[in-house]
Amino acid sequence: MKKNGGKRINLALQGGGAHGAFTWGVLDGLLSDMRLTIDGVTGASAGAINAVLLADGLAAGGPIAAQDRLSAFWKATSIDGNMAPLQRQVIDRLFSVMPYAGSPMEAWMNSMQRFFSPYDLNPFDINPLQDLIHQFVDFERLAAYDRLQVFIAATNVTTGKLALFSRERMTCKAVMASACLPMLFKAVEIDGVPYWDGGYMGNPPIFPLFRTTEAEDVILVQINPVVRQETPTSSRDIVNRVNEITFNSSLQSELRAVEFVSRLVAEGKLPHGRRPGQYRHVKMHRIALGDAIEGLTASSKTTTDYDFFLQLRDAGRLAAKHFLDTHYDDLGVRSTLDLKAEIAAEKG
Repeated sequence: MKKNGGKRINLALQGGGAHGAFTWGVLDGLLSDMRLTIDGVTGASAGAINAVLLADGLAAGGPIAAQDRLSAFWKATSIDGNMAPLQRQVIDRLFSVMPYAGSPMEAWMNSMQRFFSPYDLNPFDINPLQDLIHQFVDFERLAAYDRLQVFIAATNVTTGKLALFSRERMTCKAVMASACLPMLFKAVEIDGVPYWDGGYMGNPPIFPLFRTTEAEDVILVQINPVVRQETPTSSRDIVNRVNEITFNSSLQSELRAVEFVSRLVAEGKLPHGRRPGQYRHVKMHRIALGDAIEGLTASSKTTTDYDFFLQLRDAGRLAAKHFLDTHYDDLGVRSTLDLKAEIAAEKG
């Protein structure tokens, strides 16, 4: 993207089904601010899709092209998009369980999945994401765009470990792997290795940015709520909350590591720098969906109405503007996310 002498940032994009439209709005707002240069971006699941759309748009024509790319994709995935009926059904199911339960089809899918897997229910492995991603992303151009580092997460089914795909290795299959819900799609095989959704092991991964970019500021775009005040009592709400906790657990681990290393660097106990044996003083920031819109439930991650997407986009734009109005001067100076409070264990 255009180098403008402004502050350099990295982005870490969570997955979260239809709520990924909020991330679209945040990215749109950040791209509109000419004081920023994006050095790197990571993502998982829906966050991975937003990450590659952003990166290839920047490679194709800079911030405006990236904004147009994101807008066109989210329009295409909505119920107003021009999609064949069978593809429409799969996209609706994808959003309804990516990575959460709670769609209108939940009871039917739960009963069916007691007896059938995606290998039975989707034997031809129909995945409209493949066509959409090919439509909106040129992977050869993306691989050659060395002004931005890109990493997306997937889960190695065999080992249960986090798998990372860098910009140079990025393919349509890698993006599909990052958004591969095991209850909906067959595992995506890449070089003989099966992969599932990246949200299980890195939602989103942050550590790949530490050694690969100049920026030490990471803006986390967080879709999944850490705190819910009400206690879930219905089976549906319990499953949703378990999933929220599960898909935030890897992020909590990374934030704990960031806080520990940054504290040691600040105290002079670890050398600061990018050379071997030196450590980055990472400054964390957060733009959260829960802070922007109140009352959203996990089940609204299933909504694919374009007006709902636009509502989320507008909320994301406002959240990005509010963050920059409040914290632009903090970028490069200090964290605005209180990591100690974020990772502190409660005392029983």
